[in-house]
Amino acid sequence: MNFDIWKKLKKKDFSAIYLLYGTESFLLNETKDLLVSNALLEEEKDFNLSVFDLEETPLEVAMEDAETLPFMGDKRIVILQNPYFLTAEKGKEKVEHYIPKLEEYIKQPAPFTILVLIAPYEKLDERKKIVKQLKANAEVLASNALSEKEISQWIKERVTSFDVMISDHAISELIQVAGTNLMIITKEIDKMCLYVGSKGNITEETVQLLVSRSLEQNIFALIDKVVNRKLNEALRIFYDLLQNNEEPIKILSLLATQFRLIYQAKELSRRGYGQQQIAGNIKVHPFRVKLALGQANLFSDIELLQIINSLAEADYEMKNGKKDKKLILELFIMNLANIK
Repeated sequence: MNFDIWKKLKKKDFSAIYLLYGTESFLLNETKDLLVSNALLEEEKDFNLSVFDLEETPLEVAMEDAETLPFMGDKRIVILQNPYFLTAEKGKEKVEHYIPKLEEYIKQPAPFTILVLIAPYEKLDERKKIVKQLKANAEVLASNALSEKEISQWIKERVTSFDVMISDHAISELIQVAGTNLMIITKEIDKMCLYVGSKGNITEETVQLLVSRSLEQNIFALIDKVVNRKLNEALRIFYDLLQNNEEPIKILSLLATQFRLIYQAKELSRRGYGQQQIAGNIKVHPFRVKLALGQANLFSDIELLQIINSLAEADYEMKNGKKDKKLILELFIMNLANIK
């Protein structure tokens, strides 16, 4: 993702039309909020900010609003959400849109309006005339899942906005502990920046002290402890999860997901697939594939299949109430340790 658009917004360098699309909803919302907060004063928002859901409202209604002069201000922002007609998908067919109205507007946008289209879709239909027009005339932000490198850049940008520094080791530790969910990472960054204060420095130790490990990362850590024969530490993580009211069935499900990922990553890597290709095939973040490939080296194919079968049996026992759920997981963890 190119963060230049954010720098322009902070400098109040606005474009007439924005097209924000992709599946990373956090970045879409952050960009929208940044635009609104920099283009309009708080007291202007009630009069000059309009939001239309195009699954409920005809496009023509929104375009009429875009051509209306602002009230008590210089700018008007009109946000068009869910413009499904930009994709190959069919909408809910609740409303009909007259697309030529938008096509005409793009040719001559109102000088006092900032038009924002927010399309929460992975892909747009590049064959459509309206998509080609928007990409040629609008400021475009594609916001799909970020790579590990892009997440690192995002972290640096966020930390810098607090006038705080962060080391590369601290960034790696943060991603390792908190995962790749930007909403979670942002909350943890904000917490650490408040802790170290302006001109402060976030170190690896700061991350270890303050950052809460996500459930998925706890599962990863649990597996890592088990395969390295650190059974006491693995059980401590497991008991901490239970103490935090995590359901055993959910923990089991995540364990199964992780081991399936390890097996799939191992198999695809053997076939010559790279990390990005594996991520695309399995449809998970590349960082998760990187971690899974690291753990895959600790198991043979036969061992992984045995573990996956054991997880299936544990799932059956849990759902049929044959044994105590906690005991089922304890036995699984202990048996897993004996595999190596």
